Amino acid sequence: MTTYILRRIFYAIPILIGVNLLTFTLFFVVNSADDIARMHLGNKHVKQTDIESWKASHGYDKPLLFNQNAAGINSITDTIFYQKSARLFVFDFGRSDLDRNIGQDIQTRMWPSLAIAAPTLLIGLATNITFALLLTFFRATRLDTAGVFLCVVLMSISGLFYIIGGQYLIGKIFQWVPISGYDSGTDALKFIILPVLIGVVSGIGSGARLYRTLFIEELGKDYIRMARAKGISELRVLFRHVLKNAMIPILTGIVVILPMLFMGSLLMESFFAIPGLGSYTIDAINDQDFATVRAMVFLGAVLYIIGLVLTDISYTFADPRVRLS
Repeated sequence: MTTYILRRIFYAIPILIGVNLLTFTLFFVVNSADDIARMHLGNKHVKQTDIESWKASHGYDKPLLFNQNAAGINSITDTIFYQKSARLFVFDFGRSDLDRNIGQDIQTRMWPSLAIAAPTLLIGLATNITFALLLTFFRATRLDTAGVFLCVVLMSISGLFYIIGGQYLIGKIFQWVPISGYDSGTDALKFIILPVLIGVVSGIGSGARLYRTLFIEELGKDYIRMARAKGISELRVLFRHVLKNAMIPILTGIVVILPMLFMGSLLMESFFAIPGLGSYTIDAINDQDFATVRAMVFLGAVLYIIGLVLTDISYTFADPRVRLS
């Protein structure tokens, strides 16, 4: 078990290095430091002296990979790659191009994102699996047909419609909860109810339809026929056999969602004015704060890799045979 986990973690290291190198190339090779300075100064005819002054104050005046003017180890550490990219491996995010502490901002903003994403994931997963099991139990009936039709309709609706429609109907017409904003402590509940509800409802169509397909596929296998031949009830077949054996593809789908627990939803947080990491990333893009964008891209890659490792570990509980692979 330990060897399996260590092997998965070892496989993730080169992926993370590759993401860091690709990000560095996109931000500093495709776009030069002069281009970044010119974007922030906001003037096409800005003087070169102003560009050099901005680069010096933000640490962009150093060589990219190797500093010939420095001695010893400083020839490597006194470079843009080391100070802007290599330090990300120890989660030293530094300061943004707007002179903000990126690490402190992330620590502050991850809690609102987590407060919305965690219940959305858990409630949505339970809702989708329950609905899919219901459709599977009544497969090939009118209820199943109506449920699949509802899933297709829900999948066809844009996410913006759920957000705007939910704000208008629940927040403005019925005035049950605030339309936007956020507060700390228990007062935050009234602000996260609507985003969580919208997140769950908008995911029912694709989630339930996918899980129903997985469950029906399991029902056609030989071990299900053997269980039925032994007289096991249909409910027991669904919950004890089908659900358990369909957990691996379900867990695989959760990998995509796990980074959202901390990264937040870009649209949801922007529309509901929630100070999470999603809106933080949008603000950084709008402000052309490339240091913050780089940090968020790297953090997203780390969280995705952690999600992959956790999913591989969860496979060992869903199917012990995975431990031998």
